[in-house]
Amino acid sequence: MLKIEHAYWLIALFLAGAAWLNLRERRWPHAVFWAVLAALLAGGDYVLAATKAHHELPAQLAGVGVIALAALSPRMQRGHLAERDQAEREAEALRLRHRLFGPALLIPLVTLLVALFGGRLVIGGLPVFAKAQMTLTGLALACVVALIAALVVTRAKPSAGLTEGRRLLDTLGWAALLPLTLAALGGVFAATGVGAAVADLVRLLIPVQSALACVVAYGLGMVLFTAIMGNAFAAFPVLTAGVGLPLLIHLHGANPAILGAIGMVTGYCGTLFTPMAANFNIVPVALLELPGQNDVIRAQWKTGALLLVVNLLLMYFLVFRF
Repeated sequence: MLKIEHAYWLIALFLAGAAWLNLRERRWPHAVFWAVLAALLAGGDYVLAATKAHHELPAQLAGVGVIALAALSPRMQRGHLAERDQAEREAEALRLRHRLFGPALLIPLVTLLVALFGGRLVIGGLPVFAKAQMTLTGLALACVVALIAALVVTRAKPSAGLTEGRRLLDTLGWAALLPLTLAALGGVFAATGVGAAVADLVRLLIPVQSALACVVAYGLGMVLFTAIMGNAFAAFPVLTAGVGLPLLIHLHGANPAILGAIGMVTGYCGTLFTPMAANFNIVPVALLELPGQNDVIRAQWKTGALLLVVNLLLMYFLVFRF
């Protein structure tokens, strides 16, 4: 059975490969950073099992690893990484043309197919995918399929996946961890009662008997928390626990599936407004060598504002009718 743990092991293996390449090039901070992260991902099951058995050492070691990542992140300068000659890359792009999009499109396609039909796959009486983790496992499988397809289309060596992946990973640097970190932060906020505090504040500020007011509060709250924390994954558990569940679902009978889907997309409008979403708005500035640090935000905030209005309307007209 394919589980999400297998995806973590694959990611850990890739990170270990990136650490090895950096070690060979004597890029010490990058090598140690990715090696520590690989160890944390590969040993997650062991740490969890040991913690449940009341063994404190593995959890403490994991904490030391997290502190090490924070200490190493300022030292991870981008530096220069060797690339293929620009003329050679342009010639290859002209040769491949739109076939380059095929592997990328396989990622959402395979993920969707696994999410829809993965539960029906059974081998020897055992399901192929763990039901509770089917979508995430499907995404991991889709990435492997896309990598194989990319190697076939480009006729590249298998080592090219690690080499180019490491180059992109080092370019992003510590910002590659932001979605993971902020999603965990959202869980921490929800567990410590921030959602309840938000609910109390909303009840003071808006007429909670109005479904429209609750929808606007939920949508704008998602955008605001996303702008503060940089990622809608961090905002979602807080706003859903504080506004979505008690006010929209329980009080007004909103459809939870539709509310969750549109609410998450609404939150992501906030990523278009904030430099806190560094991997979306700051890293591209460095990659494209733009003159202004906020040039990406200036180019997209109007689109974000328009999408926010559309999402609020969709939320209000759909969540109470289906």
